[in-house]
Amino acid sequence: MYRISFALLWLITLLPLRVLYLISDFLYPIIYYVARYRRTIVRGNIENSFPDKSEKEKLKIEKQFYRFFCDLFIETLKQLHFSRAEMSRRITFGNVDLVLEQYNRGKSIMLMTAHYANWEWISSMSMYLPADKALHPIYKRLTSKGSDLLMNKLRAKYGGTNIERNSLLRTMVRMKSKEQTGAFGMVSDQTPPRNYQFSVEFLHQKTPMFTGSEELAKKFDYPVFYAKLKRIKRGYYHCDLIPISMEPRETTEHEITEKYMSELEKQIQETPHLWLWTHKRWKYVR
Repeated sequence: MYRISFALLWLITLLPLRVLYLISDFLYPIIYYVARYRRTIVRGNIENSFPDKSEKEKLKIEKQFYRFFCDLFIETLKQLHFSRAEMSRRITFGNVDLVLEQYNRGKSIMLMTAHYANWEWISSMSMYLPADKALHPIYKRLTSKGSDLLMNKLRAKYGGTNIERNSLLRTMVRMKSKEQTGAFGMVSDQTPPRNYQFSVEFLHQKTPMFTGSEELAKKFDYPVFYAKLKRIKRGYYHCDLIPISMEPRETTEHEITEKYMSELEKQIQETPHLWLWTHKRWKYVR
């Protein structure tokens, strides 16, 4: 079944992106008005995150999000056919030299990302790094075997190596013992388990947080960067690698996590519809 589905997706995404965007435009009213995909969750998240906005403003964010959500689906699948040259035209990176400086010092880096804009395309950052020091996307294995295989294929397309999160610590210890360096990319705005230990004030709400990126950065003394992703226009992005902490062991407890969430909040306030509002982000708030 996976092979049949993959072959169908592969054929459909052979179409030019401008044609696929027409499909996205067609999908939007179906997803939003007919299927009403997670409308209650999205509306509740936006309502609680922007208490000072009018109902008209919040409805505008909601509709803009669903339009972008359809684009995101199309763009992610189109990556199946993007050459390295095409991808480098679609997304550019700033401050890569800062990462290379850390490599020259014999250090790996922690790259904190978020479900913002087209975060999947950040995997192409490996094209700007030495082949043996590529980006290692950290992921949680998906329940669907077919979806898991597809996403792993896309994330590793430009030279990166995916690391399942349960194997991360073991992999980092092994690489350090062999004096190997690289960039460990972690989507850090996910919801932790119910027994979370730490939360921040984020979008006017108490928000539970994973602190794994910070803990690993301190354990290995690896500098931490935030991937600040901006959508230039439809199908084009720019990602600035913003230093959060170059000396993580000198930071106070939770300082790195709080800085990361502050950077993300600024982006969401500026362009709110590019964040993934379909997640039940606050389901475990005590």
